[in-house]
Amino acid sequence: MDKNTLSHTTWECKYHIVFAPKYRRQVIYGNIKADVANILSTLCKRKGVEIIEAECCSDHIHMFV
Repeated sequence: MDKNTLSHTTWECKYHIVFAPKYRRQVIYGNIKADVANILSTLCKRKGVEIIEAECCSDHIHMFV
């Protein structure tokens, strides 16, 4: 991971993103889980974002980018 620097500071930007369906319905399972993972990884590759960690639960998705 790149570390950005200035004369007196150093930083690394990492984001924790959580996606949740409306009313936290438990719909993320089976084929939908694989499709969502594929879509999110494709979008991150297009934007040049590195996915450090990701997890699909039954009612939400965690991504650490």
